[in-house]
Amino acid sequence: MTRIALFGTSADPPTAGHQTILRWLSEHYDRVLVWASDNPFKQHQTPLEHRTEMLGLVIGEIDSTLNNISLDKELSDRRSLITVNKAKKIWGEKTEFTLVIGADLVVQMPKWYRIKELLQQVKILILPRTGYSIDQKDLDTLSQLGGEYAIAPLNVGRVSSTAYRLQGDKQVLTPAVKNYIARQNLYR
Repeated sequence: MTRIALFGTSADPPTAGHQTILRWLSEHYDRVLVWASDNPFKQHQTPLEHRTEMLGLVIGEIDSTLNNISLDKELSDRRSLITVNKAKKIWGEKTEFTLVIGADLVVQMPKWYRIKELLQQVKILILPRTGYSIDQKDLDTLSQLGGEYAIAPLNVGRVSSTAYRLQGDKQVLTPAVKNYIARQNLYR
């Protein structure tokens, strides 16, 4: 059975943290499918097309002999269930899908579109994030909804898109993304 990690992200903008996550996922899954999407619980500063392009640049900078990370724009949807259904049509029912989420999203999950149906179709991998705790009560709620989850043993550190947007911290960006932002005159 093929094990596929599904990693959708706002990528506003994608950072070195996203790159670290993708590298780690590629070492632990057969394939990593990546896309930029609009989170219905967030406001986005930059159009999806730019965020997708920058995410592709982040992937392109990853030096991996596994070559198992792909940017899959067609999976992008505001609703994870629709994304999973699209992935199943492409990869088949015999694939094991793991939906990768940041710790900040665990508390939101019970409000997601048709969450019980989604949790029947995927496992959940929670990525710890600096500044966000993973509350046992939220994990219990996830389990009660039928979710099977694991917490990744990964420390990305203080690298976030918000830090760049709010404080202009260019250290969180990869070289290719930094250049793209300058060329396109984004985040002014």
